[in-house]
Amino acid sequence: MVKLSVIVPFYNVQQYAPDTLKSLRANARDDFEFILVDDCSRDETPDILARAERELPGAVHVRHEKNGGLATARNTGIDAARGEYLTFLDGDDWLAPGYYEQLLASIEDLGCDFVRTDHVQCTARARTVHRVPHGRRGVVLDPREAILPADRSTSVDYAYAWAGIYHRRLADRGLLHFTDGLRTAEDRPWIWRLHREAESFAAVGLLGVFYRRGVASSLTQIGDVRQLDFIRAFDQVVRETAQDRDADKLLPKAVRTYCAIISHHLGSIERFEPPVARKLKSMSAVALRRMPQDVLDDALDSMDIQRATRLRRLRRRPAAAGVTA
Repeated sequence: MVKLSVIVPFYNVQQYAPDTLKSLRANARDDFEFILVDDCSRDETPDILARAERELPGAVHVRHEKNGGLATARNTGIDAARGEYLTFLDGDDWLAPGYYEQLLASIEDLGCDFVRTDHVQCTARARTVHRVPHGRRGVVLDPREAILPADRSTSVDYAYAWAGIYHRRLADRGLLHFTDGLRTAEDRPWIWRLHREAESFAAVGLLGVFYRRGVASSLTQIGDVRQLDFIRAFDQVVRETAQDRDADKLLPKAVRTYCAIISHHLGSIERFEPPVARKLKSMSAVALRRMPQDVLDDALDSMDIQRATRLRRLRRRPAAAGVTA
């Protein structure tokens, strides 16, 4: 039986894929499988992965005939996974040797639905440790209790899918799949759903994932229309949270986070192509009007004056014809 399935999407990462695959080899075990999903790369990535399928123990190479984005590639991997536990890695990141064995041991010892871990962010030569924003470590908790408070960073704001490990029963319940076609912020509805609907989780102080920031091909570095998928993602968060039994408690957090993300993008709007910048403003204005207005009022009142003023001004912006998310 496969104990752990590691799902690794790749797209045009020929420069980084060898390091990623080398780190997977340093984590291989007879009962681990590595599902390498090529999302229709146009560089040398497919050749690198074809070679890895022959040389990396446990490798399974899956190729998309059409580029679908990170969410869709991860779903392909989930559907192919046979493991009792699942985890993720991105095709331009890497791991410490033996990390997955420690990660697996942590969730088996705790016996919970999922475990969240810290990680190392790598920007050029700089290394920064980023920790799960939850103080209690190594203790099994109710995931719903880690969503609030609304005005502080919590576990749902630490949305990295690869910073953790997940029991197969979550996939069987439909909680691990991502929203197909989301090009960015795909992990936001995902982490919110996990915390609302899973039964148990824990945070552990385990470091082993090295997250590469500033990659030129990453969507976080490209100001094109795909970036605007964050609106679809957060619309989903708000819509699903509004249907939750604790909607009155949880919606303020969802709306406030959505507002903070809109404000963040507006604050760096110069990185977007001009037509995309105009669309960002129009779509964000419509998104603000879709939110529960009483909850939005409270969220804006709780924010600093600069962000609140920016969002109130946008809220008053006339709706452009035909603008949707």
